[in-house]
Amino acid sequence: MIFPGYDIVVVGAGHAGAEAAAAAARMGAQVLLVTQMLDNICQMSCNPAIGGVAKGQIVREVDALGGWTGIVTDQSAIQFRMLNRSKGPAMWSPRAQCDRMLFSLHWRQVLEAQPRLSLWQDEVVALSFDGDKVSGVITRMGHTIPAQCVILTAGTFLNGRLFIGEESWEGGRVGERPAQGLSDQLRERGFEVQRLKTGTPVRVDGRTIDFDRLQVQEGDAQPSKFSFTDTKPLTTQRPCHIAYTNLHTHEILRTGFARSPMFTGRIQGRGPRYCPSIEDKIDRFADKDRHQLFVEPEGWHSQCYYLNGFSSSLPLEVQLEALHSIEGFEQARIFKPGYAIEYDYFPPTQLLFSLETKAVQGLFFAGQINGTTGYEEAACQGLMAGINAALKLRGAAPFVLGRGQGYIGVLIDDLVTKGVDEPYRMFTSRAEYRILLRQDNADQRLTPLAHAIGMVSDDRMRRLEEKEQRMATLQQVIEKTSVAPSEANGWLDAHGSAALSQRVHLDALLLRPEMTLDDLADLSPALHDAMLPLSDDERREVETRIKYQRYIEKEQELASRILKFEEIALPSDYDYFSLSALSYESREKLCRYRPVSLGQASRISGISPADIAVLLLTFGK
Repeated sequence: MIFPGYDIVVVGAGHAGAEAAAAAARMGAQVLLVTQMLDNICQMSCNPAIGGVAKGQIVREVDALGGWTGIVTDQSAIQFRMLNRSKGPAMWSPRAQCDRMLFSLHWRQVLEAQPRLSLWQDEVVALSFDGDKVSGVITRMGHTIPAQCVILTAGTFLNGRLFIGEESWEGGRVGERPAQGLSDQLRERGFEVQRLKTGTPVRVDGRTIDFDRLQVQEGDAQPSKFSFTDTKPLTTQRPCHIAYTNLHTHEILRTGFARSPMFTGRIQGRGPRYCPSIEDKIDRFADKDRHQLFVEPEGWHSQCYYLNGFSSSLPLEVQLEALHSIEGFEQARIFKPGYAIEYDYFPPTQLLFSLETKAVQGLFFAGQINGTTGYEEAACQGLMAGINAALKLRGAAPFVLGRGQGYIGVLIDDLVTKGVDEPYRMFTSRAEYRILLRQDNADQRLTPLAHAIGMVSDDRMRRLEEKEQRMATLQQVIEKTSVAPSEANGWLDAHGSAALSQRVHLDALLLRPEMTLDDLADLSPALHDAMLPLSDDERREVETRIKYQRYIEKEQELASRILKFEEIALPSDYDYFSLSALSYESREKLCRYRPVSLGQASRISGISPADIAVLLLTFGK
């Protein structure tokens, strides 16, 4: 038999598919990962970077749960920056510029080294079913591959269509064929299928850019990293640069509007509002004289540069003329034009919180086919789908994160409860408990949960416990050590801080906005000695715990209260139209979305507090 019995088949080897396959195999399942091109695993087809605001938090959570994106990013990074350092620690977000070829190579090495995981280059054109259960996949080569679960992670390839000006052709990416047949088959089985679009900018030949006329953007002087494991931070980095459009650039771009597929209606799918194309920017923000562009290298030794902020589907000659009007790009040549891509997705209200579909048992969706955008959003969905497919094979309960446990929980709850009408991107503003869900404490929040289901080794759990003990010891020293006015006032005056009138503990001094842990170490030899065994990241986390303790406690209390609503289950087959006390809109939406808990029902748009009170009286017992 060509294909032995696989437990799980993963379709697609992008960021969702790779995490899904690796997670399911680590959980003990026999996994087959099927992709059109083994040479294109985890392509960074948009921008060559991982992380950013809220996205960086997701990657740290993926790492804390035993995923690989953080490790691969650290191995292929060429620059690291912690964004939002001027704001509170809840907003700090790591971002790394990557070598896109190394990123793909390291991911392939991860997959090839994973026990119980096999790779197969082919295209899945259909799924096979046994009643209301998935039973495997059918490939273009004519193979039927049986499986108990299938995880579909087809990205932008489902009936993908590319656009440059008036030209249009089928494709999943430039030079790659789309995936056809799956959408139609699932539509026939009752799935709702809709269209979205995204885009990418020109890739510029760095040898033709005048970097002396651009603003340099260096990485952090002391770069950190993504993974909580023993990956190494960068010792050398490549700079990025900043450029700007101008009014002449905008005038040139407007000359192509009449041939733009976005403005002429040839693209029906809705694009990301928060990351618009350059033509959309100058149309929507006509009062702005310029727009910022980030000039980002695609690798250590590559001369290919990505022009972040210049996404476009205008005719190629318009793109090139507009590019030449930007300072520093007057002589620029391009390697690849910008283009838009329109593709099928499945509105995610058709999913359970495990990312298994409601209509077909054993079929999981992850990544852009759920209406999201971004490598990070795809990776975390793939990880959760892989974990839950493996748990389903065991007959175990699904692994679901709440909104108070992680950004991953926020993302999946938003998708399943609210759905999407444009490509979904994670923002810190989507999370109610940002102080709890910091990037620095993802391992403490999530690694014990991952260890309990077998995603994290005993050794990694032991190292986490040792880290927590080091931080607890330091915090105790800070809380128990005090200083007298005579010991501190001279130093405080020199640092512009108010003098003491009585002896105080160091934790009280640390609450002052201008005070840092390193500052206090100058005042206390005991504190200085207690800090030595800790890394810089561990020290910063202890400082954050003390400075924000009251806010953390308030969020924990709020999260605990709301959790009670999550524990009130709602029946899956209840006839809500029989509850006349509910508004008609609520009855209609409850029957459509079938929330599994009162908490989920409360987050459905249109469900009022009065409706929740009725449900609480009906099901709260």
